[in-house]
Amino acid sequence: VQLQASGGGLVQAGGSSRLSCAASGLTFSDYNMGWFRQAPGKEREFVAAIKWSTRYADSMKGRFTISRDNAKNMVYLQMSSLKPEDAAVYYCAAANTVLPSTSTHQYRYWGQGTLVTVSS
Repeated sequence: VQLQASGGGLVQAGGSSRLSCAASGLTFSDYNMGWFRQAPGKEREFVAAIKWSTRYADSMKGRFTISRDNAKNMVYLQMSSLKPEDAAVYYCAAANTVLPSTSTHQYRYWGQGTLVTVSS
C-alpha cells in the first residue's frame, strides 16, 4: 500500500490550499481515509476523515473540507482561512473501519506527509 500526499507549500494567512493524496495497493472504497497533521514539538492530531460520511476536528470545521474520488483513488483536503497555527506536516492515512475515525491507532497505512507553511 502506498499513500502519496502532495500539495503543501507556503501560503499566506487567510489563504487557501488543497492537499491531495493518491492511494494505491488497496481497495480504496473499502477504506476510511483521514488527514492528520503534526507541528514541530507537538503530537500528531486528527484533522478530518471520510468514508461515506465525514468527520472533522472542531477547530477545522467550516474551514477545511475533505473529499474523495473513489474512481481515482484520491482523497483531498481543501483548506481555507488558513492561520499560522495550521502550519504543520499533513499526513494522509487509511483505516479499514466502518466509520470515519479520529484515532491514529486505527489507521494502518500512512503517507509520507506534506509540509504546509502559513505566513502571517
